[in-house]
Amino acid sequence: MNAIAKAIDSLNEVLGRVIAPLIAVITLVVLYDIALRLFTGRPSDWAFDITKMLFGAHFMLMAAYGLRHHAHVEVDVLKRLLSRKKQAVIEILGYLIFFVPFIHMLLTLGWSFFMRSYSRGETTYGMVSIPVYPIKGVIVVAAFLIGLQAIAIVIRAIQQLREERAA
Repeated sequence: MNAIAKAIDSLNEVLGRVIAPLIAVITLVVLYDIALRLFTGRPSDWAFDITKMLFGAHFMLMAAYGLRHHAHVEVDVLKRLLSRKKQAVIEILGYLIFFVPFIHMLLTLGWSFFMRSYSRGETTYGMVSIPVYPIKGVIVVAAFLIGLQAIAIVIRAIQQLREERAA
């Protein structure tokens, strides 16, 4: 089970390290749009839509990386006062009670959003008409990656319980 958790960690680590620097691309597009407004008095037709989509995709895809590095919001003031065994139990229960339904909802609704967008050929409004379905597909990919990372966390919590029991 430890190998599974390590493989999931490695996957999200590699993806996070590849995706994180892409914020620079978003920044360049924003700078282009700002420069165009400054020098021509008119924004580009596509830059605003692209930056919204890229930032949304970047944010969603970095969520699993954030979860892997414990950069998520967690109320652990009281949890830190508990023993390692109780922390592991709270972590397992928390993921089963709250996280599993959330990921299930994100996967099922994200998939239906993606399929509806793809089947209708949904695009942004305006002259450029950028396809929207790839970004809605990112919802499903991000939910899958977050779900995998949650599995790794639960595996570690189970291992912690086993170690506590053996000790």
